[in-house]
Amino acid sequence: MAQKIIFGTDGWRGVIAEDYTFDNVRRCTQGFAAYMLSQGKQGQWIVVGYDMRFGSEHFAAAVAEVLAGNGLKVYLTDSATPTPVIAYAVVNKK
Repeated sequence: MAQKIIFGTDGWRGVIAEDYTFDNVRRCTQGFAAYMLSQGKQGQWIVVGYDMRFGSEHFAAAVAEVLAGNGLKVYLTDSATPTPVIAYAVVNKK
């Protein structure tokens, strides 16, 4: 049974392996992918990065896999990346 995903004012927070699971990450990403496609954004790059927290690179890979599986163009960073670098990449990958 799917667990409820709760978003607060600063995003989705949860305990890894309890509410922050690969299944929930994929569900959340599928919703985002559906939104992007509904807005005609399939030609735009989506930058996926991650930080140094436990398992982040694996969660990011799952996100990239779902996005690509929906035909979206994905750029997945190859190492932990600071948020300002991701912001720069978003602006320059238009």
